[in-house]
Amino acid sequence: MQEDSRIYLALKALRELGPRQLGLYAWYKVGLKVGYFRWRTGDGRPKTEKISFRSSVIRHLLDLPDPSEILAVIGDGGLSQLLAEADEIVAGRVRLFGGDPVPLVLTPPGELSHWTELEQGSKGVGKQGGRGDIKFIWEPARFGWAFTLGRAYYLSGDERYPKSFWRYFEIFQEANPVNMGPNWASAQEVALRLIAFVFAAQIFSNSPHSTTPCASQLANSIAHHAGRIPPTLIYARAQNNNHLLSEAAGLITASLALPNHPDSPRWSKLGWKWFTRGLETQIAEDGAYMQHSTNYHRLMLQLALWVNALHVCMSASLQVGKSDAMQLLTPNLQLATNWLLSLADLDSGRVPNLGPNDGAYILPLTVLPFHDYRPVLQAASQAFLGETAFDPGPWDEMSVWLCSGVRCQVSGEKSENVKRDVSRSTLHASRSWAYLRAAHFTDRPGHADQLHFDLWWRGLNVAQDAGTYLYNADPPWDNALTHTAVHNTVLVDSQEQMTRAGRFLYLDRAQAEIVAQERAEDGSWERLIAQHDGYQRLGIIHQRSVTASKEDRWLIEDQLLSVSHSSRSTPHTVLQHWLLPDWMYELSHSGLGIRIKSPFGWVSMSIRVVVGEHVQPATCNLQLIRAGEVLYGNSPAHPTWGWVSPTYGQKIPALSFCVIGESSLPISFTSEWVFPTDE
Repeated sequence: MQEDSRIYLALKALRELGPRQLGLYAWYKVGLKVGYFRWRTGDGRPKTEKISFRSSVIRHLLDLPDPSEILAVIGDGGLSQLLAEADEIVAGRVRLFGGDPVPLVLTPPGELSHWTELEQGSKGVGKQGGRGDIKFIWEPARFGWAFTLGRAYYLSGDERYPKSFWRYFEIFQEANPVNMGPNWASAQEVALRLIAFVFAAQIFSNSPHSTTPCASQLANSIAHHAGRIPPTLIYARAQNNNHLLSEAAGLITASLALPNHPDSPRWSKLGWKWFTRGLETQIAEDGAYMQHSTNYHRLMLQLALWVNALHVCMSASLQVGKSDAMQLLTPNLQLATNWLLSLADLDSGRVPNLGPNDGAYILPLTVLPFHDYRPVLQAASQAFLGETAFDPGPWDEMSVWLCSGVRCQVSGEKSENVKRDVSRSTLHASRSWAYLRAAHFTDRPGHADQLHFDLWWRGLNVAQDAGTYLYNADPPWDNALTHTAVHNTVLVDSQEQMTRAGRFLYLDRAQAEIVAQERAEDGSWERLIAQHDGYQRLGIIHQRSVTASKEDRWLIEDQLLSVSHSSRSTPHTVLQHWLLPDWMYELSHSGLGIRIKSPFGWVSMSIRVVVGEHVQPATCNLQLIRAGEVLYGNSPAHPTWGWVSPTYGQKIPALSFCVIGESSLPISFTSEWVFPTDE
């Protein structure tokens, strides 16, 4: 029976994912099994590495700004913050995924094996790291912290910073021989580390610690890294996501940094081919990124910014045709920039924690925290829209590093290219705004989150997305925050909107559509109506209407519409879920409501349930859960409820407010949000 289920899911995956992607992935798995990739990459040195290549010259690729430009942007406070973080790194501590400092560990645990053995699971690559997740090994080995050391050195001249970089580089080299161990298992990780090496080579080039032997060792390491990428591009092509863009960007970077390497022309050809094709196919017509994730969307823009910076600075060295590649991609990048801008909260720089969030921040060229998207959005607006999106501020540092060759107006009226309301799924009131998730999937969904509702007020995420927490952990935390039940939507009969076929795979895609958009003639309110078909197998369509008034009152009306006679006569268990911040709260026992105390006063939310034409609060149960524990109600709580993950590997308590009812159709929920008025 279990074998039949696997075959059924495999056939369904073939239909939904298509033979091309599955075929590429199958070839990759065959190549692993028969030893082809082990032969291609070798032990200790890639097969493509030419013995004759001996060089200590790594070409500088960026037009570095004057330090005074950066200091003018970040100010004394920003400089102090930057130097303090660099000092942490010198002392052996690093902030992974934008979190608190932890020990900087570059030596993987256990006995080293060839990366193909780890990739096949014979050595348990996903269970290393002490916390059951390979990402805790990979993240420090990306060398993202080298950007912090480099920026600190560039502004201070403190030789402790390059000295520390070279010390850590030597530790990494000794502990991670080429193609051996988990830090060579993913070509994407290799590519991102390569980019950090090239930046470090330039930023530390004037230091007496950057000796000729050190530079030669780094140049050869960059070549080894670049040689690791082409053999397994087939896997990145099968994924056709940020893996492909990262690996292509790594090849472009290596080809420019090592122009005299025998493989440089090949790296350039492969890199530009797949980077161009990736951005052409991975950005939708409305600008959304194919991975349905705000964090991966930002990662894509950062890769585009990096390649664009190289293009601007090195255009004279690019081959004919390559120099025009970024101009050809600009329309897609304009759409992508505007899409993410439409989801940026102007008070905080944060965005909804939509979809998978693996904590990636590959070019940390800013003193602002991980969750602030303004540095990337400002730089992307300048590079791809030709205009800034925000007034001048500390978020301009990334632009200074990566957009020095782009002429841009910094103040005054914004260009018409900069559009904040391009998303059809956002609504705005006076001090609040909201995002309604209504996606039509043409690619693999990351979360089962159709009609999720994200509500923001005065920079606070009041109704929020739980995020991700961990990809590779034992149940219940095996990428568990993808489920419908933890999103701000309606769950029917404990059924997911889609079929979860694996930790990263949903099949039977629930498709949503915007049914109507309405606005009062006097502008006093606007309404968005959407629906999805994820419960059509139960004979049900879920429709959600969101009305925003200018007085910051929000009505969210959920209707479960029957599309078959059996669904009308069969009782259904329906759960309405809201994930709220972990603030002081008061429950309304006379109805179905809650008040939560924000920094700006009490926020109220109440729910009215209607069965047929009758209001039925007595037939519904109210439940409040915090950090997997029941605070109010009789039903047991799932351990993943009542949590929010602000970044990868971190989870903090939140309030899961649920109303559960059992009834035949039609049934509807009306949730009303009221914010305090300014005194």
